[in-house]
Amino acid sequence: MRLGACANIFLVGPMGAGKTTIGRHLAEILSWPFVDSDHEIELRTGASIPWIFDVEGEEGFRKREEQMIAELTNRRHIVLATGGGAVLRQINRQNLHQRGVVVYLETPVSMQLERTAHDKNRPLLQTADPLTKLAELLKIRDPLYREVAHLIVPTTSGCAKDLAYSIIQKLNFI
Repeated sequence: MRLGACANIFLVGPMGAGKTTIGRHLAEILSWPFVDSDHEIELRTGASIPWIFDVEGEEGFRKREEQMIAELTNRRHIVLATGGGAVLRQINRQNLHQRGVVVYLETPVSMQLERTAHDKNRPLLQTADPLTKLAELLKIRDPLYREVAHLIVPTTSGCAKDLAYSIIQKLNFI
């Protein structure tokens, strides 16, 4: 796979997949800006993601996310980490797939749980049984991640920086 001059790299995957960490490494290696869609939503609204979920519900958040994905995918030469549920809307999948190379960071539920266990900034995991919730989310979202992805990268071995180099190698960047 070879990217054109106006390429972007968009990272999708579940909570705890390492989208932000790996994305920062990719951006550093490529000397491109790194953008996290959830962080951009928080910057624009002045509110945290949990607060948006509490006040506007998941649907309100998804509307904001859709607008942000539409805007961010129109940029050039960026590495974008999306929220885990960004793929739920068809328009987001379309914008991501058509405007850049989408990399699905495939991560098993056990690893997601380990990485998100103490993170209170994930509204969907504020439940008595986060393991079951993660499994339910992955069952719904995994086919969507696969649908939108140009490249699937398992995150079960190697550090984030090594995975970033592996992605770049697979995309024939360097």
